[in-house]
Amino acid sequence: MTEKSLTIKYKEYVNIDSLDKADKELMLRAIAATDGAYAPYSGFHVGAALRLADGSIVVGNNQENVAYPSGLCAERTALFAASAQRPDMRNYTALAIAGRNAAGELCEASPCGACRQVMLEYEQQQGHALRVLCLQRGGSVREVSSVADLMPFSFGM
Repeated sequence: MTEKSLTIKYKEYVNIDSLDKADKELMLRAIAATDGAYAPYSGFHVGAALRLADGSIVVGNNQENVAYPSGLCAERTALFAASAQRPDMRNYTALAIAGRNAAGELCEASPCGACRQVMLEYEQQQGHALRVLCLQRGGSVREVSSVADLMPFSFGM
């Protein structure tokens, strides 16, 4: 047996204001998207904002359903909406994710395993990295430069 370790590199920004202008706009759009979430069961409102290569932004939010697991996460909602609305522009550069708890306070949000797998496939299809920005507790922002960093032992196309 050989024991090995795995590390990933990521950036952490002290707050949203420390992001560059484009990423700050993206994160603010993700935060705004939490307002449209339908989360009567979990109380966890998630918003996602996806920047396309042409600079346009498509947002999504989580949509729950009493027939669990028929709902959909914010990340997949944004990706699927962008793919459906802009099939000519399946070239994504960054995805920002934000959450609000049941009390309405901003909180940490990170993609679930199913979202990571979908995000990775889009990244593989386009042939270049999709950066992911996640709001953290206390208002800091974590950035990974590629979805592949979130799925180190993944499978794909």
